[in-house]
Amino acid sequence: MHQRLPFRFPPPALSRTGLRVRAGALLHAVLALPLALLGMVLVLAGLLAGGVLAVTALGPWLLAATVRGAAGLGSVQRGLARRLLAVHVEDPVRPAATGLLGWRRTALADRAGWRAVGWAFAAPLLALPGLVAVTVGYVYGLLFVLHPLLRHVNYVTVHESDGSERHVSLEFLGVQMDTWPRWTVVVLLGVLLLAAAPWLVRRALVPYSLVLRALLGPGAADRRIRTLEETRAQAVEDAAATLRRIERDLHDGTQVRLVGLGMHLTMIHELVAAGADKAQVLALVETARGNAKQAVADLRHLVKGIHPPVLDQGLDAALATLAADSPLAVTVRAQIGARPSAALESIAYFCAAELLANAAKHSGGSTVDVEATVREGLLRLVVRDDGRGGAVVGAGSGLSGLLGRIRAVDGTLVCDSPAGGPTVITVELPCR
Repeated sequence: MHQRLPFRFPPPALSRTGLRVRAGALLHAVLALPLALLGMVLVLAGLLAGGVLAVTALGPWLLAATVRGAAGLGSVQRGLARRLLAVHVEDPVRPAATGLLGWRRTALADRAGWRAVGWAFAAPLLALPGLVAVTVGYVYGLLFVLHPLLRHVNYVTVHESDGSERHVSLEFLGVQMDTWPRWTVVVLLGVLLLAAAPWLVRRALVPYSLVLRALLGPGAADRRIRTLEETRAQAVEDAAATLRRIERDLHDGTQVRLVGLGMHLTMIHELVAAGADKAQVLALVETARGNAKQAVADLRHLVKGIHPPVLDQGLDAALATLAADSPLAVTVRAQIGARPSAALESIAYFCAAELLANAAKHSGGSTVDVEATVREGLLRLVVRDDGRGGAVVGAGSGLSGLLGRIRAVDGTLVCDSPAGGPTVITVELPCR
């Protein structure tokens, strides 16, 4: 999800947020290296001790404890990065274990734990640039800015050959920077370093964050398993909700009308048998016919909610039908060669229907562009409106439900909705 905000002078709260971000990066750069060095020493000592004692019964236990300790240290570093750098790394999947022997076996076979061991050795090297950036940007920047004052107390006495003495506080390439106006260059350099220090620290911590996410987060297989579990649970919930909706619609709508139809037919039979007036019988027949028509309409609406019949003609025809039914001016462009599977067409159709409904209810716009293409094994649906923007996944706009439906087939949803618009929703579904 991508969002842009219009430029405005930052309010005080935003300024405080910026200061907290800078202070967090500075604090992390200072704390990361000592913590990483401590972790490396402990993990190295544990591995060496476990390796030496591997021929004994104690060795495997030491190795398992070292792997678990590295994982625990990685958890601390993930929390530190989350609090100070706003880098959110998911916890890796941990295998379940029962009993002491099971704990040792799962610890030694835990891929995430061994990745944490690798991180323990890589972390000091990756944390070093951050500390260097702090030293160069903040420490030297502050020293250079205060150079006119510090040069009176922080200097080296140089004894000349003629017996005279001179005080040297800062000298560069043989040029002494202690006298006016030379020290102004030092002050200006210090101001530049202090101004660039936050940028330097953030850039220096980028490799640290990337490797942290790669080694201490869930692996590709673990992430795939977690996604499958979530989408399976979502699919089960959606199926149960759909069955409950169908049952409710049948019970409250169609069933009631069919029961009424049966009662009217019974009454008609009794009236005919009793030789009742023709007009009275025709009135009951008309009422029964109305109930029958409404029951058929309810069934058609129910079937349409399960599988729209227009999809049998193709996704392009179904999107054209949605555009015709929308209160907004909708333009549809479809380039679909080989038809995707019925399941993908159904998902794309319901996504387009939900997005058009959202545009009509919430966007405040007047026009919508819908584009559907199938290229290189990918079904791509793009819905763009000219509304006010501000759409967010998970804010009650229905996008969360679409995301669950899309993820069930390994699809993706990207929401680009800056304040002021336009809103562009892109759905991609792999055609497998």
